Amino acid sequence: MPESTTPAQPDTTDGSALLNPSAATAQCPAVVKIRFETTQGPFVVQVTRDWAPSGADRLYNLVRIGYFTDVAFFRVIDGFMVQFGIHGDPAVNRKWRTASIRDDAVKQSNERGMLTFATSGPNSRTTQMFINFGDNGGLDGQGFSPVGKVIQGMSVVDSLYKGYGEGAPQGRGPAQGRVQDEGNDYLKSEFPKLDYIKSASIESE
Repeated sequence: MPESTTPAQPDTTDGSALLNPSAATAQCPAVVKIRFETTQGPFVVQVTRDWAPSGADRLYNLVRIGYFTDVAFFRVIDGFMVQFGIHGDPAVNRKWRTASIRDDAVKQSNERGMLTFATSGPNSRTTQMFINFGDNGGLDGQGFSPVGKVIQGMSVVDSLYKGYGEGAPQGRGPAQGRVQDEGNDYLKSEFPKLDYIKSASIESE
């Protein structure tokens, strides 16, 4: 993609971009690599925009505005998937919780290593995502459209803390509503063993 069509990295020093979802409208390159630095080490996801254009654009913008800083892997189900994407600051969550994007057609299967947005129904994707630990092809027919795949560091993903299991009320892990409303204060107080994304950056475009 010509350089002129890719907006410059926004200034996020004052945090204003995090509170303005309507301004996060840059188009993701056809293929881009994103590096996630975590408390267990780094992993790299290669995003292919053609797989899920709306989802790829959203992820690209979230990375560019510094959204994935101190963001927890709050739901880690051994053999199934690891979920993340609720911000540690409740003020940021209030802005993004309803900033939904339209669904993409499912072009790739939810096989091991695929990165996919979570949904709560049609056209409901916002910021929550998951990485498949195994072959979860059964999710394909439910509209879960992968946007990219872990190409380096899948062993890091495998090592993320799984001890809390499913979230409340089904399990003893974090309750998503409380994560949204209370952020990292809740998680770090009641679930101290969780792993986190320390930062995410565009590695190549």
